Amino acid sequence: MGDWMTTEGLREGRRPRALSPLREHLRDTFWFAPTAAMVLVFVVWAAANALDTALVEALRKAHDYDTLDELLRLADDAKTVVTVVASAMMTFIGVVFSISLVAVQMASGQFSPRVVRIFVRSRITKATFAVFLATFLLSLLVLTSYEGQAEPRKVTSVPLVQSVLTLLMLGLSLLLFVLYVNQTLRLMRISHVIDRITREAFKVVARMPVARSSGEENTLGPETARVVHHGRAGVLRDVNIARLVKAARQQDVVLRLIPRMGDFVVPGTPLLAVHGGSAPAGRSLSYTVSVGVERTFHQDFAFGLRQLSDIGLRALSAAVNDPTTAVQAIDRIVQFLAAVAGRPLDAALHRDRRGSVRLVQPVPGWTELVDLGFAEIRACAVGSPQVTRRLVAGFDDLAVIAPADRREPLLRHRALLIEAVERSGLEASDRAFALRPDRQGIG
Repeated sequence: MGDWMTTEGLREGRRPRALSPLREHLRDTFWFAPTAAMVLVFVVWAAANALDTALVEALRKAHDYDTLDELLRLADDAKTVVTVVASAMMTFIGVVFSISLVAVQMASGQFSPRVVRIFVRSRITKATFAVFLATFLLSLLVLTSYEGQAEPRKVTSVPLVQSVLTLLMLGLSLLLFVLYVNQTLRLMRISHVIDRITREAFKVVARMPVARSSGEENTLGPETARVVHHGRAGVLRDVNIARLVKAARQQDVVLRLIPRMGDFVVPGTPLLAVHGGSAPAGRSLSYTVSVGVERTFHQDFAFGLRQLSDIGLRALSAAVNDPTTAVQAIDRIVQFLAAVAGRPLDAALHRDRRGSVRLVQPVPGWTELVDLGFAEIRACAVGSPQVTRRLVAGFDDLAVIAPADRREPLLRHRALLIEAVERSGLEASDRAFALRPDRQGIG
């Protein structure tokens, strides 16, 4: 693991760029990449067609009919290949679509519906689908360029460049198909899914600014006004930090975001509290908030833990019954909590260029993160000694890493786990075995 996955690597980074609703929409859809690819390949085909026509005209002006006759025979041989490519690409497209559906269905059923976004946003999947459709369209366009005329003196175009371009697209399609299958197989392995979720969670943490002094977020002064949400209902996914900081600086106030990232907001929900003066003009706060139908990693501090906890819970369900996967999820939960154990939490402070706090953004505190990571898994783990042993080891490790004032929620969850196991009705030896710390569960 690199420095970005250690406590030292979680330094204050660049201010996160505002989330573009259009970009997010395009990343969540499959239509844009194939459409853009087909438009582009149509333009390229038109240029190649013009080049083929120009080549024939040049040979006819030079009266080089022997070369033109050779090109006609070569293009006629290439026509057979292009015809085969046109029919084969539809089969490849069906295979890619089928594999994608199976992968998404498996991820939703065995991992968590929250991880489906990884498959939907896969760039290699979209690129493969787009190139396959573009190759199919190109082969059809090339076939329309063939003339029934076989006389060199009368032919007007020989689709030689177009045929070569089709073969190049075929090679690119085969390469992307291999890469697509490789990545899909990786994403169907839970260890790679969990690792990707963890890496994205750490990126959010690395971008989150921290307080420079303890309790700095509590010196805002009295609340003087509030701004309510006027947009559509949805999950709060992003706030435009740069625009809010600028508006607060111009008004010489401090803005405090009331809901947290991931909260569901409806029209009329209090959105911003103003400290130190009147609220900025409504126009200056337009388009500062983005809501959607689901949470994203963009500024959501706890979304990674939510997904890891969901995977652990699904693994412990009677339908799946996979305690080893639950242990893998707990491994990453412990890793995340260990990395933020010494970090100031509860609020992210955004400053203007002079260093004055202008925006206070709430983030989950230590107790909330511990509860999110462990509460649900702990409640479902009593019947699985592999998971209870890993939980006890995780609590013990975090109690050593965390500062003394942050050990209480860890000790509380440890005590609740012990109490639940003691009440489970198991034999004394089985209870002792289930509560023995083990970082691998049962090895």
